[in-house]
Amino acid sequence: MDFSAKSLKGLVSDVGTVFTRAKQYAEETIGTAEKTELDAQFESLAERADRTKLWTERIVSKTEAVLQPNPNTRYGDMIFDKLGPEKRERMRNLESLGTDMIDAGIEYGPGTVYGSALIKVGKAEQNLGQTEREFVANSDRSFVLPLRKFLDEDMRTITKERKILETKRLDLDAAKNRLRKAKTMESQTNVSDH
Repeated sequence: MDFSAKSLKGLVSDVGTVFTRAKQYAEETIGTAEKTELDAQFESLAERADRTKLWTERIVSKTEAVLQPNPNTRYGDMIFDKLGPEKRERMRNLESLGTDMIDAGIEYGPGTVYGSALIKVGKAEQNLGQTEREFVANSDRSFVLPLRKFLDEDMRTITKERKILETKRLDLDAAKNRLRKAKTMESQTNVSDH
């Protein structure tokens, strides 16, 4: 680690800045310091961004719950998606039911009424399962993923920029308060000199 005088001065300056911001924020919170009010249009946009983020997160969450009602399966899929590019194809419930019905129909005999009915219904269940799989994949690709991208990229940028603006506002207000105190002390010194 570099503990030169220059880096130590920088560290002390950074700590001082953080302390000044924290002090300014605390004084604003308890009402002993003035706070620069942001533009009403900006405040409106910030509130709108917060509402948009909240509702988008809720919609994504609820959509995922509809597309995959089992939370354990949903979380498992999410983990596997993050671990590897190859996607495990999990059999849908309708496909599994269809497979079992076909197997049972074959066991009873395709020539029997019951066996034949099981095979026909089993194939229909498999088709429904495949259609469900395609629906889920299309919904995820064309609806959920763009919303997630919005949250991960655009909303993250908005949040970062708002934090930077808040930091700059705190620095400005702290500087205004220091200037105000200096002018007050200067005027008191001038009055006492006369």
